Amino acid sequence: MVAELSALQQIINALTGLNGLWAVIVQCIVTTIYTSLGGFRISFITDNIQGAMVVGLLILGVIVVGVETHIDKNLVQSSDLLGASLLGWQLIYILPVAILTNDFFISGFWLRTFASKTDKDLLVGTSIATVAVAIILTLVGTTGLLAAWTGAWPGDPPQAGSIAFFLLLEQLPAWVVGIVAVMTVSLSTAAFDSLQSAMVSTGSNDLFRNKLNLWWIRLAVVLIIFPVAVVALKSPSVLQIYLISDLISASSIPVLVVGLSSKCYWWRGFEVIAGGLGGLLTVFIFGTIYYGNAQEGARLMLLEQSLYVDDWSAFGKRVLLITVLHITDGNKGAFVAAPLGGLLWGCAAFALRVGLQWAVGRARGQRSDAFNRPPTGPSSRVRTTERASANENGEPVASAKSPSITGRLI
Repeated sequence: MVAELSALQQIINALTGLNGLWAVIVQCIVTTIYTSLGGFRISFITDNIQGAMVVGLLILGVIVVGVETHIDKNLVQSSDLLGASLLGWQLIYILPVAILTNDFFISGFWLRTFASKTDKDLLVGTSIATVAVAIILTLVGTTGLLAAWTGAWPGDPPQAGSIAFFLLLEQLPAWVVGIVAVMTVSLSTAAFDSLQSAMVSTGSNDLFRNKLNLWWIRLAVVLIIFPVAVVALKSPSVLQIYLISDLISASSIPVLVVGLSSKCYWWRGFEVIAGGLGGLLTVFIFGTIYYGNAQEGARLMLLEQSLYVDDWSAFGKRVLLITVLHITDGNKGAFVAAPLGGLLWGCAAFALRVGLQWAVGRARGQRSDAFNRPPTGPSSRVRTTERASANENGEPVASAKSPSITGRLI
């Protein structure tokens, strides 16, 4: 939510020169009203609008950019964007890890997964979406190159690379900029209302087990929006916001996935929590040793230098050697230290728990149940053919045959 509002503010500022604060305020008010009245179903409707807007934006962008944009060949050579770079090779690892693990925390994905009628429908939908997203990302990604080669980016004063696409469109005729601004607000609104609906559903279903009136949950989400908007307006970089959440997910998701395997029935929530926190602690230790002081290690956890630094701190050249954290020059070790450190801390927590259970059992003359299989039965297994039911407003609710999202994962 923070990234969505921050991006909207920056784009409105770049395209129109107006204060993006008012766009953020209006979006929060409008989405809160119609999601409260329409529930999650209204989010599905706006998703269709969002899809149409994306297609329209791409068609308009391809045509107008192709006609109006003029590439400076001197900038192509001087930018050196077509040559191999250290960051390019590092991103082959960083982006899949960051995006894949972060998607586990996106409630909207899970809500749509459980809302699909059959597994076949889910497979068809995700397959179509994969092809569409690949095409969209390819087209939008190339606009960064075009923005640099036409002189639109970095601009004067220099602008963030995350809005290079809109800086390129800013140089187009005014009517194009106006249409793009409207489409941008529509896209941001469609994404933001999905996040609001997901928070309401998760809070009602997972936190309060549908025992608290839904309107109280919606009120809590409204109150959360205020600090979210403040943080978004003060955030210097959308990319940094995403990277922080990616780092948290990269620390916690690998140890969580271990427990999803039926063969690892002995893996418990204690290991997941310890591993997730331990992964972040490993990033801090990595940064402290590499930079030589604890303050820089803490800054690495916030990725204040983003990914665009000429070292290995966000990746890691040689990060973990089984039992010893061995660090050489680098500034990109965070996304290696986080998952590997999380797994190591999770294993250590598992050994500690099993050891304590064994010691307590021995002291009491009882057998340790650390490696006992959990009880199985119709109520404890997740059935792939069952889908979450929905209340009158469209929010998925838990039932005896439809455990909560958190319960399905853990």
